[in-house]
Amino acid sequence: MIPVFDGHNDFLLRPLAAPERRDTLWLDGDGTGHLDLPRMQAGGMMGGLFAIYVPSPETALPGDFEALMQDPSYDIPLPPLIDHTAAQHTALAMAGHLRALARTDTMALCTTADQIAACAKTGQIAAVMHMEGAEAIDPALDALHLFHAMGLRSLGPVWSRPTVFGHGVPFRFPGAPDTGPGLTEAGKRLVAECNALGIMLDLSHLNAKGMQDVARLSDAPLVATHSNAHALCPSTRNLTDRQLAMIAETGGMVGLNFATVFLRPDGQQNANTGWDPILRHLDHLIGHLGEDHVGFGSDFDGAMVPDVIGDAAGLPNLVAALRGHGYDDALLVKLCHQNWINTLRTTWQEETPQEF
Repeated sequence: MIPVFDGHNDFLLRPLAAPERRDTLWLDGDGTGHLDLPRMQAGGMMGGLFAIYVPSPETALPGDFEALMQDPSYDIPLPPLIDHTAAQHTALAMAGHLRALARTDTMALCTTADQIAACAKTGQIAAVMHMEGAEAIDPALDALHLFHAMGLRSLGPVWSRPTVFGHGVPFRFPGAPDTGPGLTEAGKRLVAECNALGIMLDLSHLNAKGMQDVARLSDAPLVATHSNAHALCPSTRNLTDRQLAMIAETGGMVGLNFATVFLRPDGQQNANTGWDPILRHLDHLIGHLGEDHVGFGSDFDGAMVPDVIGDAAGLPNLVAALRGHGYDDALLVKLCHQNWINTLRTTWQEETPQEF
């Protein structure tokens, strides 16, 4: 199997909900969700970005959120901003769960690309601490330095709902990502500080004007860890060809999102989704970005994925489908892990690569 390094998963939501079962959920699995150690090993998944995400209060969600995404069109109201003092407890708990899993010796919390590459030899899962939505970061950015010291190496300024740093896109279909104002002054300071610390900035969920601000201010490659092509699925969460061109200009990267609502041309949440949308999005992304700048950003444990993949153990099925589509092994190695490792190496300002 070709090892897979993935740009986004939400596994940490599961031990957050059941902390007393954390080690069992990881080491043994319970058959729920998409991700655990046995299924990652079965699917050849060597690691990925593990997201810290602060859920909105149930009272702030618009009814049956997922059922609304099965309508022919939808425009789901965004929950309100969560203050950093309310968000930090949850974010710290999730960071603690990730670091505790690393203490089982089945996982390594990686802060360099060389460490990720080394995990392919040790058999440990290579985990990068990512923050999806910067709610837990205060406007003065003191908490950014604390989380960086804990291992944070990737951060998205928003998860769709607004933060003190910027504005995200709503869950709207059909729709375009030009949905509001750009980064706030605090958001502009966040970009500069992430550049200085070597924290990758994730553009997934950020609106068009916010992305333009990051492109103008950042000195790092532009990256969207889990997004697809707007030309094929006109969701506000997907990237227009103009946005793909902006990413390409910086030598950046996009991770293909497996969520059916961002793959299917009808924008539907429907697991009965075959290979064709996946292949079309990958062809489009490679055509606009080049084969060195595309990977996977599964959204495992955070979205409904096609039954043809199912969960992490189904990744060899994806690789087989891509091979059957005409992708050769050299391209598959790039898509499966090498492009992510190279992009992280550049963003984290490393110079000497370790042999993979």
